[in-house]
Amino acid sequence: MKLLTIFIDGVQKIATDDYVGFTFFVGCMAMMAASAFFFLSMNNFDKKWRTSILVSGLITFIAAVHYWYMRDYWAANAESPTFFRYVDWVLTVPLMCVEFYLILKVAGAKKSLMWKLIALSVIMLVTGYFGEAVYRDQAWFWGLVSGIAYFVIVYMIWFGEAKKLAEQAGGEVLKAHKTLCWFVLVGWAIYPLGYMAGTPGWYDGLAGLGLNMDVIYNIGDAVNKIGFGLVVYNLATVASSKVEA
Repeated sequence: MKLLTIFIDGVQKIATDDYVGFTFFVGCMAMMAASAFFFLSMNNFDKKWRTSILVSGLITFIAAVHYWYMRDYWAANAESPTFFRYVDWVLTVPLMCVEFYLILKVAGAKKSLMWKLIALSVIMLVTGYFGEAVYRDQAWFWGLVSGIAYFVIVYMIWFGEAKKLAEQAGGEVLKAHKTLCWFVLVGWAIYPLGYMAGTPGWYDGLAGLGLNMDVIYNIGDAVNKIGFGLVVYNLATVASSKVEA
């Protein structure tokens, strides 16, 4: 594999075949732009939706900062920056869980729901990091614990307490909730796939599939985080327009 990144006169240049570096750069710019969009649009909404938009902006802003560092890490080492990825995720994924609580407050959601989702997401990510970066010989065990936490989140939002609250709210809130649920079920599926492809043990077979997980991660991160925010933005837009009418 030829050199991914070329340094000329102290300026980093991305090689034409460095798709990982390219997606790091595009992901960083896309999430920066999304952050500016969310932050600058906050005052356009009814007060009860502004916190949701603020959280959407924080999610993409935190990701953009980490992608800036991950891009440089990749350029310098041509290696996947696992540590930075998990620091990003452990901050942004719980915030994505907070979005469920914020949009369901109109149906009487309690903070206990929010803390349950946050706790499960942290367990999912911390155990995932242990398996991928610390205790790789026991990756199957940590992956199992991480997967259980993930599926409990899926159950809560698709069939449990969060689903019942969304049905009570109905209308645009229910539509937004369903869309966010699909992001969690389908969009987040890239992360356990990447874990299995990147760890030894029962998952060795996936390593030979020829998947470039860094490219998939970078595209998936941008789609998931920006998409989450746009769903909330659309809900806030519709709800605020009804209030004004």
